[in-house]
Amino acid sequence: MVDEAIKCPECGANRPEPSRVCPQCGAPPVRGDEKRAHEEEVRTEDLEPYVTLRYIALLFKVLAILTAIVLLGEVITGLAKDGIGALVTLVGEVLRLLVIGGLLWAGGDLTVLLIDAGHDLRVCRILLGRINAATHQRKDE
Repeated sequence: MVDEAIKCPECGANRPEPSRVCPQCGAPPVRGDEKRAHEEEVRTEDLEPYVTLRYIALLFKVLAILTAIVLLGEVITGLAKDGIGALVTLVGEVLRLLVIGGLLWAGGDLTVLLIDAGHDLRVCRILLGRINAATHQRKDE
């Protein structure tokens, strides 16, 4: 534990007891060895969640799985109704549904990639801001 008061990384108020919730803003407890305890570290407001994109990625993957289930049902129904005579029609349908399912799955993966790219971009902006602040601080000295 830290004996001296530290600043809250969220609101900047002095926190006499860092192991408790901040009385000013309700920020979570901070350990003395935690990087958030220092002013120059990343704040919570610097990191925006990509909740909507995660749901869209999940939706794409669920739709791909549903397409596979529909594919299986269509094959079973076609074979049960027409037997081997439906095989020519089923080959085209199977290929079409496999392509659609693959594209949906790839759409989910691309959405996750967009989330990762967004995190990388945000980190670059934070680091650029730190470099800019350090440069101006050196000029003032």
